[in-house]
Amino acid sequence: MMLSFWQKTSGTWINVFTILVGSGVGLSLRGRLAPAMQEVLTQGLGLFTLFLGTQMASAMMGAKAGAVDGVILGLVAIVLGGLMGEALRIETNLTRLGDWLKKSVRGGGKFTEGFVATSLLFCVGPMAIVGGLSNGLTGDARLLTVKAVMDGIAAVAFSSTYGVGVSFSSVMILGYQGGLSLMAAGLAGGLPNPGSDPRVALISGVGGLMVMGIGFNLLEVALIRVSSFLPALFLAPILYTVAQSFQSRG
Repeated sequence: MMLSFWQKTSGTWINVFTILVGSGVGLSLRGRLAPAMQEVLTQGLGLFTLFLGTQMASAMMGAKAGAVDGVILGLVAIVLGGLMGEALRIETNLTRLGDWLKKSVRGGGKFTEGFVATSLLFCVGPMAIVGGLSNGLTGDARLLTVKAVMDGIAAVAFSSTYGVGVSFSSVMILGYQGGLSLMAAGLAGGLPNPGSDPRVALISGVGGLMVMGIGFNLLEVALIRVSSFLPALFLAPILYTVAQSFQSRG
């Protein structure tokens, strides 16, 4: 039981560790990391994120619902999910929430501003959601490990400006991201074999497409509104169930 807990939340603990280490490094460097070095690190992470997203997206090919191919289900999920996300203005509302919180604490000193800014950066985004769910459902912590490296580098830059408040954002990561993983692990407990369940494969595949979008954004190849596609994660298993039920009737 304890081993399962650590396995299902391992990515979050790695994330907490890198934020704490990054904050410590940032406090000692105090802005001495050259912009060119930061740019190269971001590009390297972008390339790896793109590779990881491609690998995750391939999981859709093993999620057939009768005669309906998993790739078709993934395509419908990502398109409908994107339309729903735009109708709900998810990306816009998340951006507004972040801007409002930053303005609200601007007079509260650098500690509070650093804590809020980095908590938003590390928690409000598809990588935390997709990675947290993936870790909880299958025990796969690769995406959260990539996110952990990115957050650690960001913590270096932010803590050199805002100070020790940045390190306390690790508490938010532990509660939010770890909570998502535990929730997903609870849902996976009701599945005979989560690692090979087609619904889990579809969620991973659609999540992989979103991760590819993050990679393109990091490389500044395109500006993709990744958060708008979040509803696709919930649509994918529903579409699979509907397709499977129609197949059974036929």
